[in-house]
Amino acid sequence: MQAGSATYSKKTVIGLSGGTFDPIHFGHLRMAQELADNLHLSAVRFIPAAQPPHKSTPEVSAKHRAAMVRLGIAGNSLFSCDDRELNREGASYTIDTLLSLRDELGADISLVLLIGSDAFTKFDTWHRWQEIIQLCHIALVQRPMVEKQEPLSKSLQNFLQSHYTENAEDLHSKSAGFVTMQTVTALDISSTSIRSNLQKQHSAKYLLPDSILEYIRTYQLYTK
Repeated sequence: MQAGSATYSKKTVIGLSGGTFDPIHFGHLRMAQELADNLHLSAVRFIPAAQPPHKSTPEVSAKHRAAMVRLGIAGNSLFSCDDRELNREGASYTIDTLLSLRDELGADISLVLLIGSDAFTKFDTWHRWQEIIQLCHIALVQRPMVEKQEPLSKSLQNFLQSHYTENAEDLHSKSAGFVTMQTVTALDISSTSIRSNLQKQHSAKYLLPDSILEYIRTYQLYTK
């Protein structure tokens, strides 16, 4: 190994990518792959939300959205689909998912919650948000295509100052407690625009895997 290069422990570090995935697309998949590489993640779990507290009800059922996630991640040994939120009644709170994962995996494994930096501006409105950092690290994903982002509240500025690190190795040294920021390739793709294209009977090819497009056609999703 070259002098000065980063060294990482054998610690298991799992990335957590949550969302409605309505539908999952190349923006989600490429972001997860780049973060897995940059942060030396052992795995990434995609966790479809049943009913996200800060969003409207998803367009299609949880069953279909989870099936599309599985199609999208097929063939990537780092990726898996975790459907625990779909099997839980009520709103899909991140704190409940993290507590469930800790019960399952124990306290030693490092968990890294992957959040868009735009979504982080509302982080202090999340349910029991101040407890989340005790259960995981947070990787904020800078979205290069976002021209203007809301300023952080004072509470979030203080939170970021208390937990921020630029050293990805820190995520391997402890199982929780750090916030870092990462830049990923600018893919200006959104589930909203994909749904709009499909509803207008326009092509969504090259925005998401062909296997998912075929699934959408088979089950006639996003037609209204």
